[in-house]
Amino acid sequence: MSEQPAPSTSAADACAEAPRRTRVALLFGGRSGEHAISAATAAGVLRAIDRDKYDVVPVGITRDGRWVVAADDPERWQIVDGRLPEVTGDDAGEVVLSLTAGERTLRVLEPGAVPTVLGEVDVVFPLLHGPFGEDGTVQGLLELADVRYVGAGVLASAVGMDKHFMKLVLEGQGIPVGPYTVIAARDWATRREECVAAVASLGLPVFVKPARAGSSLGITRVDDLDDLPAAVAEAQRHDPKVIVEQGIEGREIECAVLGGRDGGPARASLPGEIVVDHSAHGFYDFEAKYLDESHVELRCPADLPDRVVAQVRSLAVRTFDAVGAEGLSRVDVFVTPDERVIVNEINTMPGFTPFSMYPRMWAASGVSYPALLDDLIQQALTRPTGLR
Repeated sequence: MSEQPAPSTSAADACAEAPRRTRVALLFGGRSGEHAISAATAAGVLRAIDRDKYDVVPVGITRDGRWVVAADDPERWQIVDGRLPEVTGDDAGEVVLSLTAGERTLRVLEPGAVPTVLGEVDVVFPLLHGPFGEDGTVQGLLELADVRYVGAGVLASAVGMDKHFMKLVLEGQGIPVGPYTVIAARDWATRREECVAAVASLGLPVFVKPARAGSSLGITRVDDLDDLPAAVAEAQRHDPKVIVEQGIEGREIECAVLGGRDGGPARASLPGEIVVDHSAHGFYDFEAKYLDESHVELRCPADLPDRVVAQVRSLAVRTFDAVGAEGLSRVDVFVTPDERVIVNEINTMPGFTPFSMYPRMWAASGVSYPALLDDLIQQALTRPTGLR
């Protein structure tokens, strides 16, 4: 009996049998003052993510809170010549996260049209900075929807966003932070003299900041108490609660932290340093960060003694663990002239463009930008939602 030829397999059959790529929804933009920085972060991720491994669905959030289908175009979302990108939602349908029969599906709703399906979502990468995104609000939404996501959970995100409670948590864990005072909106309106006295007790200069904002928005250096009311007013444009921190003489050092895999401990990068040309900028403000990089030098790795590097890395991981962070964080510290290390803050969703300090520090530590993205997504895929 002659041997029968094996049945042929069509290209369509081969495609049908091929495993589906992991679908990642990139969430960016948002309602905070850091809308444009979030978009720039998305540009970097869109450019670097492994398209052979991941199916990417960009979802932008407009300033008024609408979720829309966004352009899968890194050039559209990067900062160029001082132009800040913005999600407007023009010519794009609104996106909803549909939960039916255990499915986690993105659907596009357009007026007068049948809803179209973007596909089942395996993991969300919330590239959101500031309130209404980095502060636990979106994380809570995703937990309710039972959708896995990259980065810190609800509590860690909320604590990391609020500089007041962040410092309380760090102090409770014995982590050194600088002297500060908090000005609540009600206290500033009814007990202003007491607030001014508390600020005066810190000594000058001080830095007046919105308690829940990032990217150096609303921050003022105050060298004269007569300038305090204007500085508080500027901070309150971003947040009714204001934190005032004692100025600390020291080098501005940052350290990137990456969550552990398979139950392992968190990992710290080599530290980096921000060197600001103080003839152009009084401190590392929004303009220096994003619009006038010629007067800022980012050194990776920082030129520090080995013992100080070890101390910075250790404190970065301790800070990450203290707030219960997951996935990624950037921890900012001061290194004083006598080599004390003081934690300034933790950012649970740091800037993530290829030129941002977080990926640059990991690159200096031997982890490329695409590998970093892959690590974070794989962490999220293996982490359950809910209590853990």
